[in-house]
Amino acid sequence: MTRSPNFPVSPTERFDSPEQTAITRDVVLRYHLCWKYRDLDGVMALYHPDVEYNDFFQARVLRLEELREYVLATMPRDPEEALEHSDRIRVDGDTAFIQYRITLRGGEGLVSFRTSEALTVRDGLIWQVNEYASLMHEASATHSEVSDSRPAISRLGLSARQLGFLADDLQHYFQQHQPYLDAELNLQHVATATGYSRNQISYLLNQVLGQSFYRYVNQARLQHLLAAVEKATAPVRIDELAFAAGFNSLSAFYSCFRQHTGLTPKAYLKQNAKQGVARQISSRARAQDKPGI
Repeated sequence: MTRSPNFPVSPTERFDSPEQTAITRDVVLRYHLCWKYRDLDGVMALYHPDVEYNDFFQARVLRLEELREYVLATMPRDPEEALEHSDRIRVDGDTAFIQYRITLRGGEGLVSFRTSEALTVRDGLIWQVNEYASLMHEASATHSEVSDSRPAISRLGLSARQLGFLADDLQHYFQQHQPYLDAELNLQHVATATGYSRNQISYLLNQVLGQSFYRYVNQARLQHLLAAVEKATAPVRIDELAFAAGFNSLSAFYSCFRQHTGLTPKAYLKQNAKQGVARQISSRARAQDKPGI
């Protein structure tokens, strides 16, 4: 049945029309590309003057005047940053849906932030954003979420994506500066050096990655020690390597070593020595097999 030209179009029909769907798709795709390529001005230009941005992970509602700083802090670090999109961008009328996840490696396996955004377009601009994020423990038989600690999250001042940045920054700091070599290293030292608060780092380690600060530090120390063992060309004293790596007690070192390798240091060194001999034999055999020049 053809609609009479004089019959009014309801607001619902106007926002659900094919024309509106096309407009929404165009706006949201431009918004997505501006985010990807860190075009802050481009993102801000696509927000409606009356925009409402609901970050349910932090329990925050942001208006236009607050969004520039928020967007800048949550944009990707570079265009190649990988966000795993779990679905294509879906558009229906004035609303678009984006789903992605940020995966981190925790103490008990992989954990990820499952994030979804519902964007509403009015007058060719983004009028509302509803962003939801849940922490999921991938290795667990039952997914556990962060809802029980929602009040703590809201006080952190970090979005789900910013927690991912924090994990990257912490890992980079430990790899590049090796602060764990200092036996007196504590949480405050790391917070001061990285620019994050103690509460933010503690939340990431305890609630997201599932480990304490000292377990995180001791794992870094152990990796440093194992690398030194691999590079050693002469017999090594494991206790000297442990203290050089930052362990301040042999009992803590032995506990960490056994937990990580399943072996005592003595058994590990014996196994490593056998593997070293096998590698040398294999290397000599390959050299002998090479045709003469």
